Amino acid sequence: MTQYFNEMYQNGKVRAPYAQLEDWMNAMPAQLRTLKQAEAEDLFRRIGITFAVYGEGGDPDRLIPFDMFPRVFTGAEWGRLEKGIKQRARALNAFLVDVYGRGEIVRAGRIPARLVYQNEAYEKAVAGIKPPKGVYSHIVGIDIVRTGPDEFFVLEDNCRTPSGVSYMLENREIMMRMFPDLFRGNRIEPVDRYPDLLRRTLASVAPPKCSKDPTIVLLTPGPFNSAYYEHSFLADLMGIELVEGQDLFVEGEFVWMRTTEGPKRVDVIYRRIDDAYIDPLCFRPDSTLGVPGVMDVYRSGGVSLCSAPGAGVADDKAVYTFVPEMVRFYLGEEPILKNVPTWQCGRQDDLGYVLDNLADLVVKEVHGSGGYGMLVGPKATKEQVETFRAKITADPGNYIAQPTLALSTTPTFVAEGVAPRHVDLRPYCLVGERIELVPGALTRVALTEGSLVVNSSQGGGVKDTWVLAE
Repeated sequence: MTQYFNEMYQNGKVRAPYAQLEDWMNAMPAQLRTLKQAEAEDLFRRIGITFAVYGEGGDPDRLIPFDMFPRVFTGAEWGRLEKGIKQRARALNAFLVDVYGRGEIVRAGRIPARLVYQNEAYEKAVAGIKPPKGVYSHIVGIDIVRTGPDEFFVLEDNCRTPSGVSYMLENREIMMRMFPDLFRGNRIEPVDRYPDLLRRTLASVAPPKCSKDPTIVLLTPGPFNSAYYEHSFLADLMGIELVEGQDLFVEGEFVWMRTTEGPKRVDVIYRRIDDAYIDPLCFRPDSTLGVPGVMDVYRSGGVSLCSAPGAGVADDKAVYTFVPEMVRFYLGEEPILKNVPTWQCGRQDDLGYVLDNLADLVVKEVHGSGGYGMLVGPKATKEQVETFRAKITADPGNYIAQPTLALSTTPTFVAEGVAPRHVDLRPYCLVGERIELVPGALTRVALTEGSLVVNSSQGGGVKDTWVLAE
């Protein structure tokens, strides 16, 4: 039977970071726990924190399950994670500048050219453009799993428009409202500086033609998008305008925003729409979500797009396997955070191994997200395994495989009391003039017993993440 690292208990004893939570947990009767859970759900509903699951019919908006039991890291544990995250964010941005420029890493034979230049996330329209401060990916969400006291692995990188940071902030707000005594008894690092840091990051990458305090907007696809709550939430906290494509237009060398007082020039667009929809004159001609001509203004230094179009080639799941090599190549350092061992089905030897061991592996689509397009072999039926075998055989290059990791567990409130459930971690690293992240992250929890899939779209929930002050 697989042994999982329990983050609260080790060798029958409570680990130091959770010391003050054991009494709190034991002192909470089932009735109070039920009342508090209902209170949390009511707060989420009143605030409007919902997400959408597409393809299920009817009203897709639903509450994300919230677990009241916080996940805790010591300051030392977080310090090591922070160094590794910043290192990885630097390397990923160096890679993007390089592959849209001279392509030195490809010339040196450190990564196959086909994985970069034939990648569907590689945007040829961006080649030759060096964005302000040399930053392509301004918000890097790095998904991390833990397998032991000192063992952390990066599961994947998110370099385009990583979502979920609103849950990190709202989880903390709700916990502080419901359990103020708990916060008085623990020295917990705050996360509420994130919106200020995000605004400062966006302002620091204003375009060359901006000679004043930059005007920043958040570009959303609109209220039917699954992350619309987060878009409006962040725009409000940053004090910037939330806009849709129809609110912006290009005239001359700049992008302008329609306002009741007339057009206002826009300098930085924090875009939460996919590359394909940014500019119908450059990408998908049928897009009504973007701004016609915005790419011409971007090329000429009249506006900054955050994150830059084309950043997705750095978080492709096949390219992921080369991130440790990026760290060595660009930074001359050894990676602080390890990758999960990965087999690329596009390689003949790897393909043979994967097909022979399919029932023991996790298989993912190279461009998949949200927990879709994946097979968790040990939890799959024979029929599901064989269906995936056919998919992989038909298009090997579209899949990678990884071992089934023994994800750590944290205590979680469930119907019968408190039980261990598997978790992952998504910190949000901000990259601009400087690289920063708040001491906290989004912890996602697989609420179904035994499940390793933490995505909210697949039944996962969220919980507050504490970093204890040293």
